[in-house]
Amino acid sequence: MDTIVPDALIRTGFDPRLVLLSAVLAVVAAYAALDLVGRVASASGRIKAFWLCGGAASMGVGIWSMHYVGMLALNAPIPIFYYTPTVLLSLLIAIGASGVALFVAAGPQSLWTEGLGSIVMGGGIAAMHYVGMAAMRCAATVIYDARILALSIAIAIAVSYAALKLACRLRADKKTSARKLFSAAVMGSAILLMHYTGMWAASFRRAAETIELHHTTSNSMVGVAAISMGSLFVLSLAIGSSFLDRFVEAQKGTLDSARERELLFQTMAEAIPEMIWTADSRGAVDYSNRKLIDYSGLTNVGLLGAGWKSIIHPDDLTLCLDKWQNALGSGQPYEMEFRIRAHDASYRWFLVRANPIRSTAGTIVKWFGSCTDIESQKQNQQVLEEEILKRTTELAQLNTQLQDEMIERDFARKQLDRQHEDMMEHLQERSQRATMLAKMGELLQSCIGKDEVIAAALGYAPKIFPSVRGAIALMNAQRSLAEVIGSWSYCQLDATDFEPTACWALRTGQPHLVVAGDSTATCAHASGVRHTYLCIPILAQGETMGIVHFQATDEAPQLEPSEVSLKNTFAGQLGLSIANIRLREALRTQSVRDALTGLYNRRYLDEILDRELRRAGRAGQSLGVLIVDLDHFKSFNDTYGHDAGDTVLREAGAALTRGVRAEDFVCRFGGEEFVIVLPTATLKNSSARAERLRSLLKNLSIMHQGRSLGTVTISVGVAGFPEHGASAKDLLAAADKALYEAKRGGRDRVVTASVQSEEDSVPASAQMATGL
Repeated sequence: MDTIVPDALIRTGFDPRLVLLSAVLAVVAAYAALDLVGRVASASGRIKAFWLCGGAASMGVGIWSMHYVGMLALNAPIPIFYYTPTVLLSLLIAIGASGVALFVAAGPQSLWTEGLGSIVMGGGIAAMHYVGMAAMRCAATVIYDARILALSIAIAIAVSYAALKLACRLRADKKTSARKLFSAAVMGSAILLMHYTGMWAASFRRAAETIELHHTTSNSMVGVAAISMGSLFVLSLAIGSSFLDRFVEAQKGTLDSARERELLFQTMAEAIPEMIWTADSRGAVDYSNRKLIDYSGLTNVGLLGAGWKSIIHPDDLTLCLDKWQNALGSGQPYEMEFRIRAHDASYRWFLVRANPIRSTAGTIVKWFGSCTDIESQKQNQQVLEEEILKRTTELAQLNTQLQDEMIERDFARKQLDRQHEDMMEHLQERSQRATMLAKMGELLQSCIGKDEVIAAALGYAPKIFPSVRGAIALMNAQRSLAEVIGSWSYCQLDATDFEPTACWALRTGQPHLVVAGDSTATCAHASGVRHTYLCIPILAQGETMGIVHFQATDEAPQLEPSEVSLKNTFAGQLGLSIANIRLREALRTQSVRDALTGLYNRRYLDEILDRELRRAGRAGQSLGVLIVDLDHFKSFNDTYGHDAGDTVLREAGAALTRGVRAEDFVCRFGGEEFVIVLPTATLKNSSARAERLRSLLKNLSIMHQGRSLGTVTISVGVAGFPEHGASAKDLLAAADKALYEAKRGGRDRVVTASVQSEEDSVPASAQMATGL
């Protein structure tokens, strides 16, 4: 038995297996901390409190177990026991420090909160370590080197500060990324460094006093395994809960997005001035808008499935169903005219169309249909047929009388024959003109722009109305002037634009006829017209869009009253087509424009950047990409409110648009970031353009609600094609990296992305694998 020499230095070492285990626990605890910060930051109310308490407990257990396993790794030639109440106290200190760290990292960031949080957290970790050391019971006296002890505390505070910064930066990451794993490894290594620095500060000298073993436990491998497995289980449970919470949140976001798209479709369907319905791939109706429900008097449930068959006229039902089945079988669009019963049991004629909607695989997933009221057209056609029948009957009677008076009435018979021929020619001409009017309507429905609509209308007008000349005038965007945008047959008007009060049709919203020589209510815009003229307003959805002006000629000085219906139909089809074009243009603008700033959105950015890159590649030209970030934008929101922040975004977007060329594209990338695409610009020119934009915004004064918001500075990252890649992803990544360099360099500056050599472009993982 060895003789105990009091105050003799005891040689100590560490079990490498337990050291490695403590390192694993440190890294897992660090990863759990980074993952839990995002959950605490994104939650609120009781859920936030739950994540804060649960996260503090799991982090505290992980850090404490790492320190405790690290202390159990100590090898000494004397038995070492641990006082259980003190060990539990160190655990509570670890949980408290973890709670402070989570609270600070998940809240708003400032230098004061980060500094205070790092001091509290670092002090807590150091206190946990040294309280744990105080729990040791052995035949030795623990003596600490004050300098190394101070170094360990400083390392604890520095590690805490770095951990808070990493947690704040990575709390928005919702997936396991290489950056998060690397950060967890760095944090875990730093925590491990603090622990073994603290162990380095302690030296053990033999003591002769008796060890008090009451409420103590020894450092057995079973205890190490239990603590390690329990800690890993708690940390795994925390990480798994965080992953499950993110998954549930993502699924909820997907469901909300689907509901928003369905609500948008229903809103649009209710806004369209027609009866809208949809059916599944088998032809069963699964949706109808309010106009169809109100017209038919049936409930929405009554129209679903095959319930719509009950409102079809019995005489039309068989043919309607046959054509519908043929369309379902062939996948071709469906179109048919038939009568539909109204809620008052009356029937009206409708033009029913249905188009198949196909999936990316080409299979039909839905049918989209509409019902257009054509009752007035049918009535006009019926009136025309009745008139023809009536005239034919009259002629038959006259022919009978003329046969009885052949000799005496020969001359009269010839005159009547000529009248009959003239009338038939007139009716045939009217029928041809009505056909051309219908063809014009079909052509207008296929036009994709207002210019095409006007061109089609001006092309058909002299064919439909060959004996008159005319012009089309549309209201401008401000509705302050009506502008003549086209005419036919050399129509002459005094001015190419005039005020709405200069035309009685625009004033009253009704057709206005002025007979030649009548000065009772002439239109000021046609004061120089000598012939009879007619102004018909162009109406659509209750809005007056302009007028169609008809003038008589010397060859036909009168405007036939029978042609007023044709002229009204002409103006009505023109108005409906212009309204549809405006609606499509508005939808197109909403899909590619940012609602707040009016700039192009990120969806349009992906489209034009790919297009411009292909164009630049084909032409062998350069292309520049700028990523612009508003410096300290969060302070605008915190200081002046979100309305002021929106004002800053709008004014900054407008200034960026003014500062670039007409062929450049300014897009809102998200938040306070903008992306500017500079076609044909070299990397040098792009950097110079970025500097001018930086100076422009720095000199911009922004006012909100009568007070100045101060100046705005920007940080800009610059990348160019082909220097930084040939894809949109590579260019945006290079510009984004340059932007972060500008941020780290102090903001309010422009940084051009560096061009990497082939050696520099070797991935970091490959360099590590080869020992570079």
